[in-house]
Amino acid sequence: MSQQHLTEAEYDAITDAAAQWCMRLHAADCTAAERQAFEQWRDAHPLHAFEYEAMQEIWEVADHLPRPPTATVLPLPAPALAPRRSWRAYGMAAAISALALPLAAYSGWSLGWLPSSYEHFQADGSMRQVTLADGSQVELNLGTELTYSNYKDQRRVSLKKGEAFFKVSHDSAHPFVVKAASGEVRVTGTQFNVWMYEDQVRVILLEGSVLVNSDNSRPDGGFRLDPGMQARYRRGDYQPQISQTYANDSSLAWRQGKLVLDNLALGEALPLINRYLSKPVMLADSATGNIRVGGIYDITAVKSLVTTLPKVLPVYLTRNQDGNPVINSLPGTAPKS
Repeated sequence: MSQQHLTEAEYDAITDAAAQWCMRLHAADCTAAERQAFEQWRDAHPLHAFEYEAMQEIWEVADHLPRPPTATVLPLPAPALAPRRSWRAYGMAAAISALALPLAAYSGWSLGWLPSSYEHFQADGSMRQVTLADGSQVELNLGTELTYSNYKDQRRVSLKKGEAFFKVSHDSAHPFVVKAASGEVRVTGTQFNVWMYEDQVRVILLEGSVLVNSDNSRPDGGFRLDPGMQARYRRGDYQPQISQTYANDSSLAWRQGKLVLDNLALGEALPLINRYLSKPVMLADSATGNIRVGGIYDITAVKSLVTTLPKVLPVYLTRNQDGNPVINSLPGTAPKS
């Protein structure tokens, strides 16, 4: 099936499948085998991934809709005699219908339920600079994905993966909130950086003030940072770890396209390296993780950094059963844990 010569029936079949996968993957009983089958379907054709992303965005916007407290669910009439419509058409119709009720009954925008704008941004092969609807500037590192929604009571960014530097337009009545992993960063106008890898998050403040909360289930929690401070947290942390950034901190070197490893233990360096890799590098053991590494590298060539490690460190590379590179220390060379 060629993307350039799709019939309407073929296109509808793809959108149907994308909608069904979207619903199934969000189900609580979705199995690992089903997720693997989805990945195979998604990777089989570029249009599969495109249509799934479209369905996912509709799903995410709908997820923010409130549920009226006295709503009654009525059965829908069978659509057997209706003209066939694609899942995208059904999805958009459902979204419009879902939006119409809260708007009419509860003035959804004025109550802060519905965004006036929604944007999705992604940086894959190169860094990207974008301007949000509120005028805030964002720089996206490689492999970064985020969304922006503008609500009456706040501006909301969801950092799905990667790293971003924010210059937020000041608006004390309209806070700017960045959700990352299990926590969030709340500001009114400032400059700061948010790095996320898996469930690890690091926030660095350059200008202004931010409130960092490591647990969204405690909305009244959080610790305030002043310029020159940073916060780190992982999923499940009750509170973030707060510290000062040192004078020669190179965490923002990515904005110049560089990854700086300043005599770091491999255990600390790998999350910074793996951010740029499709297959994360693993450590053979904790002792290997204590070997230190340094240097300045181009963020577009991090893959070659991994292959050169045996030339500069007392290590060798193997692969595990999943195909991940594994760093092993040469016998008798690993520092003690």
